[in-house]
Amino acid sequence: MDPIMIPILGIVFGCTIPMVAIWAKHKQKLAQMQISTTAEQTAEKAAQYASQVQQLEDRVRVLERIVTDKGYDVATQIEALRDQRRVDEEGTGVPLNINQKETAS
Repeated sequence: MDPIMIPILGIVFGCTIPMVAIWAKHKQKLAQMQISTTAEQTAEKAAQYASQVQQLEDRVRVLERIVTDKGYDVATQIEALRDQRRVDEEGTGVPLNINQKETAS
């Protein structure tokens, strides 16, 4: 090996080591930023899911209340609503009053 190569190799390695250290530090910062961004997105999605779950629970409570409070009148009310829609579509007839119960003879 030439005696001149030793100082050249020293200069090359002397410059390369700090550049690798700077690059590694930069990569570490990028990884930390990505982790924090992912955590924020996860928290946001969790809040959205919680909101959706709450809305679904509210809807189920309403449905349970309809079924348990009205008993067997639910089928009658559904049919009355269907009849109401037919009347609205045809534009003729008298809508059924769903507040009145039919009496069995």
